[in-house]
Amino acid sequence: MEVALASAGVLRLEAWLRVLPGRRYVGRGVWWNAAGERRQVLAKLLVGKKAARRFAQEQNGARLLAAQGLPTPALLAAECAAGGGWLLFEFLENARVPGEEEIDEAVRAIARLHERGLWQEDLHPDNLLARDGRLYFVDGGGIRAERPGQALSPGLALDNLGMFYAQWPIRMEAGLSGALALYRAQNPVSGAKMRLSALQRAVTRQRRARLRDWLKKITRECSSFCIRKKGAFGFCAVRRDAEEIIAPLLENPDAHIDAGRLCKDGGTATVARVEASGRTFVIKRYNIKHFFHALSRCWRRSRAWRAWREGNRLLALGIPTARPLALIERRWFWFSGAAYLIMEYLPGEDILHRLQAGTAAANAAEIDAVGALFADLYRARLSHGDMKGNNLIWQETRWALIDLDAMRAHGQSLTFERAHRRDRKRFLRNWPPDSPLAHHFFKLIEK
Repeated sequence: MEVALASAGVLRLEAWLRVLPGRRYVGRGVWWNAAGERRQVLAKLLVGKKAARRFAQEQNGARLLAAQGLPTPALLAAECAAGGGWLLFEFLENARVPGEEEIDEAVRAIARLHERGLWQEDLHPDNLLARDGRLYFVDGGGIRAERPGQALSPGLALDNLGMFYAQWPIRMEAGLSGALALYRAQNPVSGAKMRLSALQRAVTRQRRARLRDWLKKITRECSSFCIRKKGAFGFCAVRRDAEEIIAPLLENPDAHIDAGRLCKDGGTATVARVEASGRTFVIKRYNIKHFFHALSRCWRRSRAWRAWREGNRLLALGIPTARPLALIERRWFWFSGAAYLIMEYLPGEDILHRLQAGTAAANAAEIDAVGALFADLYRARLSHGDMKGNNLIWQETRWALIDLDAMRAHGQSLTFERAHRRDRKRFLRNWPPDSPLAHHFFKLIEK
């Protein structure tokens, strides 16, 4: 669409990048200024009651970054009037969100930001863009200043760096010591008083807060999830980006289970591999055996709900699992009926088959990945509850966990340590006690 910008020319929007209805619209477009010059831009259109405040924050943040000589897209034009405002920024062609391999450079960029007395209120990887070996700060609306031109106070810098690290996969915490050394080298004033133990606590605190907020979203309407049904007769939550693809499965999951390939048919659970929209999925149905079984589950969350929650938790922590796409619960007032969990299908061998004929030397990468998985679970204070071999599926370079019905997040160290020991013992029982693999795994997991 085209938007007339009064004396600033004309903006033609070509693609929406982010839409928050009634608040903010971000898109890529072409701008013809008053002199007729053509330029590719990123446009932010602000509307609603908070438009004026948001406009001021965006404009002020962009100016602060530019004034301190920090890399950021240039603010080309901006205007705010009654009812809304707009800002046009230089469009960074071929820019991308930095990956794990660029986290060191991201830490250096954040150290430079803090060295100039600024911080990003919601510092996450999406607010940095990489292009031609350089990182740019975007989203000026979140930029705040303590004393522009003077290094940020250590406490504020520590919390901000902790916020950034908390949004990467939990395994990245193993590199915190190196990250702190990089930060100190770039910003010795703020970094001199920052201690590794304090940074670890900041990351843990920020991660828990973000995870708590994320898990509240998985059962309510938001940008990531759609609630198709909620009430005394049932509940249905669906991941928005998969809703159209799995729509046939949502209407009649039982029919697809009957037509699919049965993987498990037990009294309390039925699992089938099914096809829909040209893709493969897994449906797990949690059965209600009889009236008294239904009665016993009246006041408890369904196992499907727990698996839905824990699957989303693992993905948020960067621990591989089958991606949960939908949760369906059938109810009759307080009485629970069958519940369904629809997941992506994970192709691959389980650990029993993959290591069946191998040795510690032949399967070094797979064996080391087991140690990495247990380390991630330990950092996250998670216990799986059923670490039998067919619940670990090999995915390229890492082990994915499935069957999350018994998974639990622990707040207290004592209960976690007990559960973690049970997980280790159950995992080691997958092999004869005197086998080389069992011996190797024992040493690896203890380490």
